[in-house]
Amino acid sequence: MSTPSTPAGRKPRADAERNRARVLAAARALFEERGDEVQMPEVARAAGVGIGTVYRHFPTRQSLVEAAAELRFAEILRFARTDCLRDPESGQGLARYLCNVGQILAEDQGLSAAAAAAVGSSAPRGEMLAQLELAVGTLIDQGRSAGTLRSDLTVADVYTLVGALSAIIRTGSGDWRRFIDLALDGLRPRRDN
Repeated sequence: MSTPSTPAGRKPRADAERNRARVLAAARALFEERGDEVQMPEVARAAGVGIGTVYRHFPTRQSLVEAAAELRFAEILRFARTDCLRDPESGQGLARYLCNVGQILAEDQGLSAAAAAAVGSSAPRGEMLAQLELAVGTLIDQGRSAGTLRSDLTVADVYTLVGALSAIIRTGSGDWRRFIDLALDGLRPRRDN
């Protein structure tokens, strides 16, 4: 991935990569704590870099918020691939995925608020969305094969549940863990009597 200060095709210097990672880590921590109120000079101070370094990597506040959100989605994707897909016979991967998403959203509400304010949504987009949908599709297939998920469940259904989960967490309108338990109960295969 090239940064605005690195020409395409050239690998960024190691110190530039470290600075970018420090800026992103500081931004995530600040967004988590204070949401959309965080400004670029605060991020620079928290990361221990100059404001020019922040702007070199993230020319706008929106680009910083998007990069922080993308990092969060990458962590969710990594968890899906490493923890949720590892035991296909159990058919419990989707349950682990939803619990992980709920935990991350509950802990990172400030970043969700900042992303929604900056880009109008806190949902993944583009290639990240495609990768997450592919992982969720595989989790659904595993659950169907294991007999733990109903045959008509779709990726879109799961993202409807994630949207509802996000709303419950954002508004504090209920226990998100209870919501997941109830949702998972509804995703089990139907038994004809």
